[in-house]
Amino acid sequence: MGTYLSTPKTEKFSEDGENGRVRYGLSSMQGWRTTMEDAHAAYPDLDASTSFFGVYDGHGGKVVAKFCAKYLHQQVLKNEAYAAGDIGTSVQKAFFRMDEMMRGQRGWRELAVLGDKINKFTGMIEGLIWSPRGSNGNDQADDWAFEEGPHSDFTGPTSGSTACVAILRNKQLFVANAGDSRCVISRKGQAYNLSRDHKPDLELEKERILKAGGFIHAGRVNGSLNLARAIGDMEFKQNKFLPDEKQIITACPDINTVELCDDDEFIVLACDGIWDCMSSQQVVDFVREQLLSESKLSVVCERALDRCLAPSTAGGEGCDNMTMIVVQFKKPKQSTESEGGQSSSTEEAAGSDSNGSDSKADESESK
Repeated sequence: MGTYLSTPKTEKFSEDGENGRVRYGLSSMQGWRTTMEDAHAAYPDLDASTSFFGVYDGHGGKVVAKFCAKYLHQQVLKNEAYAAGDIGTSVQKAFFRMDEMMRGQRGWRELAVLGDKINKFTGMIEGLIWSPRGSNGNDQADDWAFEEGPHSDFTGPTSGSTACVAILRNKQLFVANAGDSRCVISRKGQAYNLSRDHKPDLELEKERILKAGGFIHAGRVNGSLNLARAIGDMEFKQNKFLPDEKQIITACPDINTVELCDDDEFIVLACDGIWDCMSSQQVVDFVREQLLSESKLSVVCERALDRCLAPSTAGGEGCDNMTMIVVQFKKPKQSTESEGGQSSSTEEAAGSDSNGSDSKADESESK
């Protein structure tokens, strides 16, 4: 759904980076949509041993996706479970924390800034005059304490966003997902989904929606959302007698923990603008083929976006915003000594595996 431009915006934001563990490339493009509502985060050095990557696909506006891109990784780091080594718990709490932080006066102000909401009478960004603090994104000791102001009773945004994040620490990969953005791993060229698309017709999602008092019409929650989980969308989270994870729409992520092995090559995180046009296996095949002749991962992503872009808006598929991140795993450097005493070192891109008992990686299928 959504309105389209007469010609697509094909300008791309692209980025590359690497460290001793991974190298990554990403690209995003507005395409045929009238606004760009995707956002992303790429922090190869979240801390000394951890990398963080995320894609966020907004609906009903861009602000929740941008809010998540700005703050979600920070909240993963801040949670006490992270310091104890429990990444799964810290990322789950960070997803719920996004909804908490977007409420009240400060939440309203931050969303106003990210949405560039200008008051037509004063010419100022609305909300800033009510804040006793600046907006530099760095939480201080008060950690989003209550603020007085005209929007102190703000219940949160009616718009929302998917969130699909991948956190790499040592030989473990944690994938957390809410919505229909997706993470896929390539293991010896075979695509395995590390996340599940949360659609309303899934039995588990349908059961929660109906028990919470919602309904499904034409494949959409309350006839509106074609997602069963998302951050934001606070109008679907107003039942005061239910916990957050049992609301009509919930931010609760599925979390998949994967033990990495040498058979794994890379992961792809992307919004549904990609997955609507290519299956998980097709994306993996495309990336592997491109890597035979192109070493820059952002260029590989750009080519995937161009391939998915529809020639017109007649069909619908290929008309969405598109964001894609490829994260390629590096093998540890290995030194070998030859007979002459010379040593050589090689570093190859390889990857990880989801063959542990905690893994729920399923072989991908075309939509």
